[in-house]
Parts: sequence; C-alpha cells; structure tokens
Amino acid sequence: MAESKRDYYEVLGVPKDADDAALKKAYRVLAKKYHPDANPGDAEAEAKFKEASEAYSVLSDPEKRRQYVQFGHAAFEGGAGGPGGFGGFDFNSADMGDIFGDIFGDIFGGGRTSRGRSNGPMRGANLRTGIRITFEEAIFGCQKEIELTLKDECQSCHGTGAKPGTSPVTCPKCNGKGKIVYTQQSFFGQVQNVQTCPDCRGTGTIIKEKCPDCYGTGYTSSKKKIQVTVPAGIDNGQSIRIAGKGEPGVNGGERGDLLVEVTVSRHPIFKRQETTIFSTVPISFATAALGGTIKIKTVDGDVDYEVKPGTQTDTKVRLRGKGVPTLRNKNIRGDHYVTLVVSVPEKLNEEQKEALRRFDDAMNGIAPEGGKKKRGLFK
Repeated sequence: MAESKRDYYEVLGVPKDADDAALKKAYRVLAKKYHPDANPGDAEAEAKFKEASEAYSVLSDPEKRRQYVQFGHAAFEGGAGGPGGFGGFDFNSADMGDIFGDIFGDIFGGGRTSRGRSNGPMRGANLRTGIRITFEEAIFGCQKEIELTLKDECQSCHGTGAKPGTSPVTCPKCNGKGKIVYTQQSFFGQVQNVQTCPDCRGTGTIIKEKCPDCYGTGYTSSKKKIQVTVPAGIDNGQSIRIAGKGEPGVNGGERGDLLVEVTVSRHPIFKRQETTIFSTVPISFATAALGGTIKIKTVDGDVDYEVKPGTQTDTKVRLRGKGVPTLRNKNIRGDHYVTLVVSVPEKLNEEQKEALRRFDDAMNGIAPEGGKKKRGLFK
C-alpha cells in the first residue's frame, strides 16, 4: 500500500525545503479546491482532498516530517494505511483547525464554523443619537449641545475590571488564547470548530476579584454634554460623525464614533429640494396688471422684486444665490424659485363691486390691436 502513494511533497506541490508557511499556503489552496462540501458527489475530489490532508498532516509536524524523510511512507504503515488514509494522523491541532476555519468560511460564508475573535485591541462600537433643528438652522448651520450617557475607563482599576491590588489571571479554559477549538466528526474525517471562549469571552483572562466601582466591567458610565457643530446646508436624515465619542475600545482599542442624525423641522413658507428653495407669493390683480414692487420672503430676509405689468398667475421668478449652501462650500448656494399667484378676492363690498363693473365696462369695447373686442369680466 505504501508504494502506491505519491510523494507528499509532490502532492502539495512544494520543494523538499519548504517552510511551514509554504506548506500551509499550498495545503490551503488544495483543501479549498477539493473539499467534499465544495464538490458534492465527486469521489475523485474527495480522494485528492484526503491525500492533501494526509500529506500536510505529516509534513507540518516536525517529528513526522523527520520520520518521513528518513523512512518514507513505510514510517506510517501501521496507521496511515487504514480505511480512508487517516488512521495514524492527527487532525486535531490548532493549526489544522485554523485552516479548516478559513476553508469553511470561504465555502459557507462562515456558516459551518465560528472563528474565535482575537483577544487583541478591538475598536469600540459606534453610538447613535438624534437632534431636531429648524429650517433656518439647516440652511446656515448652528451649534447644538446634547447630553449622553457615555462609558469611560474606570479610574479605580484602570480598565482591568479587577479589584485594586489584584490582576486578571489567565483563563484556564482557553489558556489565554480567547478561543476554544472543538473537534467534530464529518463523513470525510475530523474537522475543527473554533469558537470564542465562553468563560473569558475572548479576552483570554478571568477576573477573580471584581472592582467594586465598575463591577468588573472596566468602565463607569456618566452623563456628558457634547457640542455638535451642524454644518450649513445639512439636509433632513443626514448624520454628523463625531470621532472618538462612541463606546470605548477593548484591550486598548480606540473608541468608536458618535453618529448624530439630523431631523429638520418643516417651514410654513419654504420647501427645499437639495440646494433649491421653493415658495409661493400671492399678488393682487392690480399689481399683476399694472406692475409694481413687492416684497418676497427669503431665508436671508425680505427682498424687493419688481413685478412686470401683465404678469400672469403661476409666473415663476428665480432669485439667484438665495437657496441652500452646499455642504462642501457654504459660499456656494443654490437658487430660490418663487411662484407668483394672482389673488382673487373672495368677498367684496358694494363699492369694490361697482369699481370692478366700471372697469369691466371700460374693458368691454376695447379691442387688442388686430383682434376682436374683448368680452367684459362679468359677461
């Protein structure tokens, strides 16, 4: 049986002086390519996967590699020739578990294995809150103060969570690694499942005597006031990021950020679309017919506008640079569009009615140049 096997170096496609990194890289490629779960029902792929796994199990172990170099396959005839080719080889090492974890993660998107989180520095989570501002504050920007409950490093234990005078001890369950390697039996052999240590929760340490001030968490909470700079031109639903005001990091990691979502109150006159403002202004019939100066409300205050004689209802007026500033440059602003609507009075006294009748009579019989006579307003 031993003579029928291929050379282990040939199986992995590496030279005989290959180091551990080269062996692992070569095996990772082959294992991912020929893994049975990636090739269901393919007996040839399963055989190649077992062959590569057997080769890596031997060459990655210094003692077994020495024996293989000296005696070849004969060094393992007592176990390797068993059913499936796995009898004398150890697939339970943390190194194999790490490789299988990567393979399963690539094939199943993390569905089959749970990789233990690192017990190194980890960035804190982001926090979210919200503020409400007026329409004008969104246009020109403003300063707002908010109050939040934030966590800070405990001053008594300096973030260790241990009672002053004591220190956290190495977790006996994971030996300080922060993760546990579980062995599972599969149809193609034993595989590894790496999970976060349930005792130390991935930190690698256990607190025997907890700090009385923070109850072993390493953090204390307190209310703090934070100044929020709202930029000119911000729109409803957008968020402001304040760096370093989120949750504290783990194991010396940096703090997360604070995301402040902005809600802009509606304005009774103005409507906004990106950097453009819209409004409607009523004008009298006389002003529309004769022309005249009117005042138009803008976010910058009232501006005078000269209405042209004969202006029709729904005429649109463009006020350049009276819109919303851009977020990138507050000096660059959009426009303000005003719709002029001729206002028709709903209630008239007798004097006003008589005046309109006289006007109508005056208009009746006056024909435009080259046209027919106009009918009166009340005809």
